[in-house]
Parts: sequence; structure tokens; C-alpha cells
Amino acid sequence: MEETRRLTKNALVQTGDFAVEDVKCRCGSSHWSPPEESDAYGIVFLRRGCFRRRVNGVEMLVDPTVVYFERPADEQEISHSVEGDSCTAVSISEDLLASIRGGEPGLPERPVPTDPALDLRQRLLLTLIYTGSDREEIAEAVVALIAELLEHSAPAAVAAGRPATALARRRIVDDVREALGESPGAGVVELARRVAVSPHHLSRVFKAETGDSVSRYRNRLRIRLALERLAEGEPCLARLAAELGFCDQAHLARVMRSELGAPPSKLRARLANT
Repeated sequence: MEETRRLTKNALVQTGDFAVEDVKCRCGSSHWSPPEESDAYGIVFLRRGCFRRRVNGVEMLVDPTVVYFERPADEQEISHSVEGDSCTAVSISEDLLASIRGGEPGLPERPVPTDPALDLRQRLLLTLIYTGSDREEIAEAVVALIAELLEHSAPAAVAAGRPATALARRRIVDDVREALGESPGAGVVELARRVAVSPHHLSRVFKAETGDSVSRYRNRLRIRLALERLAEGEPCLARLAAELGFCDQAHLARVMRSELGAPPSKLRARLANT
């Protein structure tokens, strides 16, 4: 008898480097599902429920205390002992995974136990997404979540490429700040490629050296550029937002309110009187 599965996947974020989905399954029996082959690297956090997963013939139990992994060409089957589950599924490009792991892509074969702090981190990632946070803030959170998880299973691989000296760290931060001056819309993954360092190490080094995350520093820089344009009388806020790398005019206004307590239109009027 074939298992009846009602699977829904809600795509929350989709970029060329990663995607985040909210996956819910309502199941009618405990029989094994038909085999299905994975075509990408993925990390799945089970938020609620419990099921058995058979991968390439090897059976394992999945519950909210562990994270499991999907790898290209793995063949999986699912059998539910508890009706219904909810998951956060993060798919990762081979290039991004390789950069986090120090040059080689790869994920564990077996589920990895997680502590409550890591589980909270993946739930806070969903909060960032649902509250409309900056796309690059979300990207930094995704990279940090993946790196923290992999540090438990492959610490040496994640540590590879970490800047060894204070001088190297300062140079990386200076190079990133210079790159942002040229391209204020650049995100953490793109910036990491430019300076040839893992995005995970870049985020840590940048925060240690400047006191800000890359995304927060980037927003503060863009706000200063926006203020200069507003002082010059920039008439089109949509154009200003696009040229500075904001998602849209509403995103520009949201960041300005957060940083300065006022929207661009009000600030433009105030600057015009100075």
C-alpha cells in the first residue's frame, strides 16, 4: 500500500547561492514513500514531527533534535510514524558550500544532533525572512547557520582558509570596505569571492574589526550615500533605491526609518533647507 503524502513547499528566499523553503507534510500512513533522487545539496531542520528516512538503503530516524542532509544523487524514501511534520529546508549551491568548507563541497551522510541554540538560530532565520529583512542580512544568517552546523561535523574543513594574522584580517576588511565603496549593492557572498575568503570567515572578521555585520555596515554606508543624493535634490526615490542596491523604494524607506527615524521624503525636505 502506497503512503498518501500531501506535501507543500513554500519558497521563502531564492538566490543563485541558496534557497530557503518552509516544507509541510500531512501523511496518511506509515508505509515507505516511492524513492526519489536528490539533485542538490541541502540541509533540513525538522521543526515538528518524527519520521524514518531511508537513504541509499540505510535507515535513520529524524526528529527535531537532529538535522539531516541531502546530497546530489542520494535516493531517499520516507516513512512517517507521527502524522504531519514541518521543516525548514535550506538548499546550497556547490560553490557556496565549497567556500564554507574550505574548498571542497560535501555534507555528512548521517543526521547530526543539534543543540537548542542552533535550533533557535534556524527559527530566527525564518523570522528575518517573514519580517521582510534585508536580503543580505538573510544571506549572512544563512551562511552563519550553515557554517555553525558544519563546524560540528567537519571543524577542520570549515577552519581552512581562516585569516591567520591580525594584518591579514585588517587587509580583508579594508578590501571589502573598498569594494563596497565601488559597489554598495554587493552582498556578503559576492564580497567574499572578491577577496578570496570564505563568506563565513569574512562575516566573523568584519564584525570583529568594525563592530558591525557586513549587512549592517553596508546599510549604513548606503544611507550616507542616499543622504548625499537627497541633499543634492534627487527627485526619484525609486531610482535612488535601485542605484544603491536596495530591493525597492520601500526597502530604502524602511532602512532609513530604522537608522534615522524618518523616511527619505522627510529627510529630503529637511536637507533642502540646510
